[in-house]
Amino acid sequence: MYVIVEIAGQQFKVKKDQTIFVHRLDAKEGEQIEFTKVLLTANDKDINVGTPIIESAKITAKVISHERGDKVKIFKKKRRKGYRKLNGHRQDFTKILIEDITL
Repeated sequence: MYVIVEIAGQQFKVKKDQTIFVHRLDAKEGEQIEFTKVLLTANDKDINVGTPIIESAKITAKVISHERGDKVKIFKKKRRKGYRKLNGHRQDFTKILIEDITL
């Protein structure tokens, strides 16, 4: 059984007892959170698609940790002009564990 749920503006295919990385959430480590924007549920051969969401379904998850991704370097250059610019970015992530799927 799996569901497709919208978390922080992105869609994820999740199963029970799965850990995923999502964009930084405003929750403390160890805290329980619920997601109600369930877009699709699939149980063996029974598929239920929401219009746009399934009202009765919800996902319960636990925040494991807050982490940062790898550094991405952005380098801009214009040849023969002496223009060089280097920037970097590290994305903030939240690691969550899907504990329960309620239909």
